[in-house]
Amino acid sequence: MKYSHGPLFIAARLLVVAATFVFGLPLSAQEPSVPTKLVDAAERVPVDEVLAEGLQLEQQRRWTDAVRHYESSLRTWEKEPRITQRLLIARLHFDIDRRYEDKSYLDSLSAIPTPQALDLYEEVLQSLDTYYVDPPNWSEVLRFGTASLEVALTEPQFLQTNLPSCPREKVEQFRLTVHKYVNGRPRGTKFDLRAAVAYVSSLAQDQLGLSGTATVLEYVCGAISTLDPYSRFLTRNQLDDTFSNIEGNFVGLGIELKATDAGLQIINVISGGPAEEAGLIPGDAITSVSGVSTAENDPDHVADLLRGPEHSLVAIDIVRRDGTAQSLQVARRRVDVPSVEQVKIVDTEKMTGYFRLTNFQKSTVRDVENALWTLQRQGMQQLIVDLRGNPGGLLSAAIDVADHFIDRGRIVITRGRYSSDNRDYFAHAPKTWNIPLIVLIDGDSASASEIFAGAIRDSNRGTLIGQRTFGKGSVQGIFCMQSAQVGLSLTTAKFFSPNNIAISNSGVVPHITIVPTYISARPTEHGTLATIEEDAILSAAIRQARGESRLSQLP
Repeated sequence: MKYSHGPLFIAARLLVVAATFVFGLPLSAQEPSVPTKLVDAAERVPVDEVLAEGLQLEQQRRWTDAVRHYESSLRTWEKEPRITQRLLIARLHFDIDRRYEDKSYLDSLSAIPTPQALDLYEEVLQSLDTYYVDPPNWSEVLRFGTASLEVALTEPQFLQTNLPSCPREKVEQFRLTVHKYVNGRPRGTKFDLRAAVAYVSSLAQDQLGLSGTATVLEYVCGAISTLDPYSRFLTRNQLDDTFSNIEGNFVGLGIELKATDAGLQIINVISGGPAEEAGLIPGDAITSVSGVSTAENDPDHVADLLRGPEHSLVAIDIVRRDGTAQSLQVARRRVDVPSVEQVKIVDTEKMTGYFRLTNFQKSTVRDVENALWTLQRQGMQQLIVDLRGNPGGLLSAAIDVADHFIDRGRIVITRGRYSSDNRDYFAHAPKTWNIPLIVLIDGDSASASEIFAGAIRDSNRGTLIGQRTFGKGSVQGIFCMQSAQVGLSLTTAKFFSPNNIAISNSGVVPHITIVPTYISARPTEHGTLATIEEDAILSAAIRQARGESRLSQLP
């Protein structure tokens, strides 16, 4: 399942592959895609107000909103230590809640004995030492693992699962004991960490009756999720989803959702999927899943409930876009997710072709080639590629798609901890399409999308229209652990545009900036949420293709 705080892709687009993927909207903490607007110092909300609002969200246990808030604030108060600290704590709370809602993780608690959990911890440390982009600070790794355990000891789901009858005063005393123990330890090596965690797990068992496995797994998860926004621990279910989605298929309903005040609004329905067969259309809103209300619960948690075994039924309550309510039971089924959608001629005057590139997965290069030849047969003379809302995916797919439009020069540069991670990827002249090109981008265009957009911009190959992209410039690898059926997503390198411009926190700047407003948000009779005339960015692109645009372009 793919969750984000732009669109929510139900049981869909986690686009990854071992050692070489780039992904904009992460699973752990599910950081929202905040548009990277440059804010003048005079426009900044004071830090004290930022912190006060965030603490209010924390007190209400609205961890998703707290993460969004702190992430957004760091866009304008970059590296402000107090905001960074609160973001870290909010992430830890969010991650613990999500893990304890994951059946595969709960199964691991009972299936993995403590010695095996310690073996897993040691394997995770070795993976950090071997693959992570920066040399690990082992004292920090231990400290953040302890922070995860301390936060867990305040979380109702953790306590209900592991310590339902333990007095809270006793739990708090243990938490303080562990905090002092870890903070008082001298700086050590990764070999010292296993012994330290083994001691803490033994202490937890003796003083609280807390499972050693539950204790060790908090150290595992805390060691990874605090490294950076994109490194994360993957439960068995998340790992399975990862490798299912790289193939472009998943088990679910075949819908794309966005969290709104009305519930989970459907913004796209995959053709031929269970949702389409059940009559669901864009504009409908899901208000509850299996009796769990979207108004009273975290929308990510409710969206998670749409997952389940293939051919099983899920009960949903919906409010149709005309305001009528309905209850349905829909069978979950394997759905093929297209990476290229809406292949069409959008302007017959200049024969301008168009397609939306939704993600970069295994089938993307083939899908793009099919779209290009389809448009070519229809008489295409120029092309608009729409990357808006594209969260990223396979590094190799982004490079190969860019190579279809660039005949020479660099496409992207990667730099990592080891020489094997330091690579310059170049374009090749064969199979290059030399038609005039326009690329649409926005604040939700991330990662692999930014590789493509940055390559087009730096090579002067086309015109970028829309908004500054997300600003996620790192490469992740997926690593399956041998000690247990879990995995890691680790940042292994950072990437730069062909002109050696860093993407992280900066994004790719469009030549022409357009505010993405619509004349009307009403769905059309065909189920789409906006016609071409209502889409300001696409309309500007068509005018640009006609030579009618009077908007000045940035260099």
